[in-house]
Amino acid sequence: MSNPGGFHINTPLLESIGMSKRTGTTVLLKMESSQPSGSFKIRGIGHLCQKVVQSGSKGVVCASGGNAGMATAYAARKLGIPAIIVIPASSPELVVQKLKDQGATVKVVGKVWDDANAEALRLAESENLTFVPPFDHPLLWQGHASIVRELKASLPEKPGAIVLSVGGGGLLCGVVEGLREVGWDNVPVLCMETVGADCFNAAIKAGKLVTLPDITSEAKCLGAKTVCRQAFDYSKEARLLSEVVTDLEALEAMELFLDEERVLVEMACGAALAAVYSGLIQRLQEEGRLPRPLGLLVMIVCGGSSVDMAQLTHLKTVLRR
Repeated sequence: MSNPGGFHINTPLLESIGMSKRTGTTVLLKMESSQPSGSFKIRGIGHLCQKVVQSGSKGVVCASGGNAGMATAYAARKLGIPAIIVIPASSPELVVQKLKDQGATVKVVGKVWDDANAEALRLAESENLTFVPPFDHPLLWQGHASIVRELKASLPEKPGAIVLSVGGGGLLCGVVEGLREVGWDNVPVLCMETVGADCFNAAIKAGKLVTLPDITSEAKCLGAKTVCRQAFDYSKEARLLSEVVTDLEALEAMELFLDEERVLVEMACGAALAAVYSGLIQRLQEEGRLPRPLGLLVMIVCGGSSVDMAQLTHLKTVLRR
């Protein structure tokens, strides 16, 4: 079902029999992989792009490892404005082609997202374009909060927990805002990252924002070296649990999800799915950090526009050699 106020759709909420069996509770999949741009990013970025065009913007520029750029390119095409997408060299060729197919101009700059971001900021100034941040902006969070509004409209009761992946923290901020908006403030949110792309977990452990020296995880779309401040601030207020899995655990989650649910997602999404497939949910219950019985467990399947079978084969080769 499309959303008359934006470019995103009200995504399916599907029961996973396999995951429910593994966890001993009902697991529901919020299928953001079904979004027209391939991920949840279109919710916030579509919302932001509409707002800036209403304010007179003549074009947009975004730095992205894939999904944010895809959402920006999609929204710009729908709005009839030009888009420049700056991506790091770590981005798959698949992403470059998909961005060009959406009508965007693509520039490849630097090794990681931070390098691409610096170039995007420069272009915004020199070309008089509106800068679209991938995760750190209140309008993005407002857009992402629509996920929780849809859950509220669909569920008979509030969930026992919500599981999501954290990269820069935009999805997390949106979910926390949405939970507060619908009166579900006390719902725990399990925030998943991979080793080597774990800037949120590192910040929580340090008690302050931390900049990772490099992104060493293969989950490149979790590849922000510093989480946004709002996400870190929420970690001190909301019921957030931060956990980290290995790249191999995220890959195995991708494979199991493909087998069981017939959907291919990227490794960044696999980090969230690994909460179930690695047995983490049960461990957190044994430690008393999640309730037992848990009730409805909602997995936000954030999706991914930068994955195909060739990329999956590459990940298998790199991580299992």
